[in-house]
Amino acid sequence: MMTGDKPVRAGVLVISHGSPDPHWVELVDEAVAAAAAGLPDGLPIEAAFLETVKGRLIQDGVDRLEAQGVSDLIVIPLFVSSGSTHIDEIAYAFGVKNTPEKETDMERLRCSARVFFGDPIDDDPVIAEMVWDKVKPLSMDPGREVLLLVGHGSIHDGFRQRWERGISSLAAHTGEVSGLAHADYALLNPDSVRRKVGYWSEERGLTVLVAPLFLSAGYFTKTAIPSRLAGLNFRYSGEALLPHPFLSRWMSGQILNIMGSMER
Repeated sequence: MMTGDKPVRAGVLVISHGSPDPHWVELVDEAVAAAAAGLPDGLPIEAAFLETVKGRLIQDGVDRLEAQGVSDLIVIPLFVSSGSTHIDEIAYAFGVKNTPEKETDMERLRCSARVFFGDPIDDDPVIAEMVWDKVKPLSMDPGREVLLLVGHGSIHDGFRQRWERGISSLAAHTGEVSGLAHADYALLNPDSVRRKVGYWSEERGLTVLVAPLFLSAGYFTKTAIPSRLAGLNFRYSGEALLPHPFLSRWMSGQILNIMGSMER
């Protein structure tokens, strides 16, 4: 495909937060590689990280793709919510927005390619099926159980509302898939986890199945959420979204949709 005298070549940059834990990075790499298997042959795809992973930061990924001749860059923000302040600062760094909504230390990236900025996970039928697949081993009596989806949340006005919209919709869709009596959500920021578990277990008499909405296991899934639940009655999956093949399906589906819109 040509635009004027210049050949057009698409490429994909998947951006996630990053972690000092090599296993965290490995899970993201495996998911991106699986997503690539569902994309056209020869489409360059890179996984990059907001911080921590040396040599694989966002600018590194942009540079590698542009060195392969990529002129149209599809950016997939691999975050669970559009309420993440990181989405805002990454969009600003790519020039997708002129000013960030929240002050950031991120500087503009060097990027000559046209940028097609994708969406974070928020809510999607594939993700709802994936969440339930992670939780259903805990279910013993669906008619007497409630799903409580727990996310990070945000204390910042505007961002908090996006978190609430996305996670409430995802909880509702997961509830429909599951057949449980109810589905609800709670956030760590501002903290509503203990109150929600107490309401559903003590006031409503239901068994609470707690599911963390985090990309990969770590401090929040292993420490932050369990510490807020001490002394309450619940079942906790502890299962982050990765690893799971549906996340790769979600990624490849979004990439193909964006490619389709580029051709129109």
